Amino acid sequence: MDIERTLAALTLPEKAALVSGKNNWYTAAVKRLEIPALMMTDGPSGLRKQKPGSEADFTDSIQAIAFPTAALSASSWNESLLQKMGEHLGEEARAEQVSLLLGPGINLKRSPLGGRNFEYFSEDPLVAGKLGSAYVKGVQSQHVGVAVKHFAANNRENQRFTASSDMSERTLRELYLRTFEIVVKAALPATVMTSYNKINGVLNSQNQRLLRSILRDEWGFHGAVMSDWGAVADHPQALRAGLDLEMPGKGQASVDEIIRAIDTGELDEGTLNKSVRHLLHIIDNWAPAEKPSTYDHEAHHNFARTVADDSIVLLKNHANELPLTPGHEGKLVVIGELAEKPRYQGSGSSHVNPTNLVTPLAALQNSDLKADYYPGYRLDQSETDDTLAQTALTAAKNADHVIVFAGYPESAESEGFDKNSLMLPENQGDLVGQLAKLNPHTTVILQNGSAVEMPWIHSTAAVVETYLAGESVGESTWDIITGAVNPSGHLTETFPRRLTDTPMAPTFGQDPHHEYYTEGIFMGYRYYDTHEMHVLFPFGHGLSYTNFEYSKLVIDQNEHGATVTFGITNTGDRIGQAVPQLYVANHSTHKPMPTKELRAFTKLSIDPHETKLVTFKLNRRDFSWWCEPKQRWEADTGDYEIMIGESSRDIRLQTKLTMDFKNSPAPITTETYFAQVVQEPRLRDLFQRIVLDSEQDRTNNFLTIKDDAGNLVLMQNQMFLNMPLRAAVALGVPANLISSFIAAANDH
Repeated sequence: MDIERTLAALTLPEKAALVSGKNNWYTAAVKRLEIPALMMTDGPSGLRKQKPGSEADFTDSIQAIAFPTAALSASSWNESLLQKMGEHLGEEARAEQVSLLLGPGINLKRSPLGGRNFEYFSEDPLVAGKLGSAYVKGVQSQHVGVAVKHFAANNRENQRFTASSDMSERTLRELYLRTFEIVVKAALPATVMTSYNKINGVLNSQNQRLLRSILRDEWGFHGAVMSDWGAVADHPQALRAGLDLEMPGKGQASVDEIIRAIDTGELDEGTLNKSVRHLLHIIDNWAPAEKPSTYDHEAHHNFARTVADDSIVLLKNHANELPLTPGHEGKLVVIGELAEKPRYQGSGSSHVNPTNLVTPLAALQNSDLKADYYPGYRLDQSETDDTLAQTALTAAKNADHVIVFAGYPESAESEGFDKNSLMLPENQGDLVGQLAKLNPHTTVILQNGSAVEMPWIHSTAAVVETYLAGESVGESTWDIITGAVNPSGHLTETFPRRLTDTPMAPTFGQDPHHEYYTEGIFMGYRYYDTHEMHVLFPFGHGLSYTNFEYSKLVIDQNEHGATVTFGITNTGDRIGQAVPQLYVANHSTHKPMPTKELRAFTKLSIDPHETKLVTFKLNRRDFSWWCEPKQRWEADTGDYEIMIGESSRDIRLQTKLTMDFKNSPAPITTETYFAQVVQEPRLRDLFQRIVLDSEQDRTNNFLTIKDDAGNLVLMQNQMFLNMPLRAAVALGVPANLISSFIAAANDH
């Protein structure tokens, strides 16, 4: 397509139609100019292409592979696996003539109560950014574009259309925008989808600073910006701010409001042309396949199983309770209706109609393991069914091994609302607690979208976190339990002991209009580790059926960063995958800092008794923090600490280093303290010449003393040093002298 010629040929009504979705799933077509409509469909963990006429029913979609949700797939910490998963999703979308897959969701898991946490990768922006980038690259390699969502700070579902996420600029930059910055720069997504919420009072779909100044001007984004469904309050204002496509459109009403805004001068046609130009590029680059095609459903199902196998997290394994090998001695009892009716995906817009759901009970029946099954509880109620519970307890009493399936029912966890508790339903929690006390060989298998409180944890032998594992949930669960697969998943979120331990517990969701991010940058492990709080399971935690030993930490540094090298040895007798994590502690900056922050990670397979060398490269940005006065990233000269571990709490190697970064100075203002003036020779000399020497008789003696030659010089007592320049005016120094000094200091 000749974009500029096409743009010039479009009429105003056609332009207005292009920036307004034709309906729920298509952009507008312009047949006379051969501009096709693009189809988009929900992801991100499977294709939800609605059947014709069923737009209002999330569950009535074509059959597609239900891959593990992001909560689980992220636990793989495996970029290459996420890229392959993206390739599979892209192949399926292309086969269905879908041009844009609405995903991935890369918002951070700020609170474990967030209703959409199952759809997001992590509480850490690096993990979410790198895994999200891999996903995007995979999908787009199949000539299908993505819509990275939800931009930005979408961390709460209640009142999500109107609530404002209120936080400092530093918090926004270091955490909630950082993930999007990584993905935009590394993966070049076709589109970015704005979220429903506001940031500091400004609706995101109408936030010019967010959509133009940061996304396009700073990060260099060249794709299109679309709204979440129904997120636009004022379409002309949204276009002025940098939105390109309102989804879904309002039909002729959308076209009319754009034309009216042009006619009244509310919207400039040049601004409209920018959005149309962006959309024409998207239509040209991501045109749909000419006709539908097919893909190998069985192969894609098997790959979904591979993703789950690589991601399931072994949280606890006391006395090597697991694996249970086929042919094991003793009686096995399986309890829990979730074994028969599993939670394997999230609810809401990401709901997938699976091609081949394999339940844990069905997979067990097709395995070499022999076991008796008892429902134990009912998923559709929270009250204990005494008959079901007592039957399960009686069977478990004489069993050699008990496997109990537990988790949140679908009604408790979904897009559109937040949770109010981290406890399992009462009937499940009580049953798990009784089973664990009754039989010391009790293993708990969790099916859930986010963190769970576990008051019974100390009584259980093993705990396996499967999150929402996709349509192969049954096969993958038994792959881990039987040891057919060595678990290698690691948590990408902290599991607190109690909801009240979370930093936002007193305020989350309390104000219908505002969500106050009072914890600032101290969210997730940054909070728990800094405050040395006990947690249930730390960020990065995950066990294996083998063990890894870390050794020989070597650091090569220069003015641009550092190269970190170390060895990992598999000391066990079976192949395993290690997930080394590199954390940096900043001891050089006077601003509040977490005790450590993740700055690099990888995943690698290691044979028994083999040693592999791992190298991480750190750049200046990895040592940086967001400086609000300068509105930029700042890396300070001083001491840092490098930590290598298998979780944020399991540090195996660490060393200190001193970095020498060159920074331009912060601007001098009336808020600059005299301590800085005295400590820096250049500033001290300027102040002497401009203020003291020029108007000695007018300067306040409180600021000065005489040297041996009788000249006035700056005082250096502690009270004086702890005063800003503006205080000198109050003490009698002429304001014009302070202004002249500030101008000279900044001019230099």
